[in-house]
Amino acid sequence: FSAEQEAQALRKAMKGFGTDEDAIIETLTKLNVSQRQQVLITYKSTIGRDLIDDLKSELSGNFEKVIIGLMTPTTMYDVHELRRALKGAGTDEGCLIEILASRTNAEIRHINENYKLQYGSTLEDDIVSDTSSMFRRVLVSLSTGNRDEGTFVDEALAQQDAQCLYEAGEKKWGTDEVQFMSILCTRNRCHLLRVFDVYRAIANKDITESIKSEMSGDLEDALLAVVKCLRNKPAYFAERLYKSMKGLGTDDSTLIRVMVSRSEIDMLYIRREFLAMYGKSLHSFIKGDCSGDYRKVLLRLCGG
Repeated sequence: FSAEQEAQALRKAMKGFGTDEDAIIETLTKLNVSQRQQVLITYKSTIGRDLIDDLKSELSGNFEKVIIGLMTPTTMYDVHELRRALKGAGTDEGCLIEILASRTNAEIRHINENYKLQYGSTLEDDIVSDTSSMFRRVLVSLSTGNRDEGTFVDEALAQQDAQCLYEAGEKKWGTDEVQFMSILCTRNRCHLLRVFDVYRAIANKDITESIKSEMSGDLEDALLAVVKCLRNKPAYFAERLYKSMKGLGTDDSTLIRVMVSRSEIDMLYIRREFLAMYGKSLHSFIKGDCSGDYRKVLLRLCGG
């Protein structure tokens, strides 16, 4: 890998009349996120121009969004997406849920630090001012990045938690959402997987079915996302991708965010889950749903 060579290749692709989009896709998708950051710095030092500015002036639409996303460091990409979800036109609840339910404690702590540096306000303050009621409380809880990340399963506590969830939902009239939140948002993954097994035995239905029947709207979506991410994160992202493309019209912001943010983390697993869940490959779905350079770059991220 030579940052200088890649920087020159990008400059060549954008110089003069017309843009060589294929060359840009080729260059950027073969690099990883840290290599792309080196190219960014080298571009400025050897060519004396800002690569992001050049890309923005040459590209447009969803294709531009993917390319700029690839050029953004991982944490900053999440920070920008959260900010857009909170401060754009209307709140993008799906984006808030997806990022906060799926990132690790360390990732969330980095997001919080960078968010504050970038925007001067804390992520928590912006969540509080832009969302309401129990949904707000779940997001605030997730945004602390304070989940137990151990692997210890306390069998007695697992029985107690499962009983607690049962009594907070299925067993009573009305739902005690706080119980759901405090258990689902703070316990460690291994412990919760055990809680879900015990819950099934007590309630005679899966925890996800109970959440669907007891909650609604954004709160339901948030708690379901938490459960799905704990069980199988790649399957959760496969479902996000499927829903972004199925039916009429494409939810491009979700499609782009998942493809860009997971491309170097678990895309192989997401592809495998997608095929298992929907009987069609992610590749064929993207091919049928997108077009042009946008399609080309997404297919490269998908890994062909």
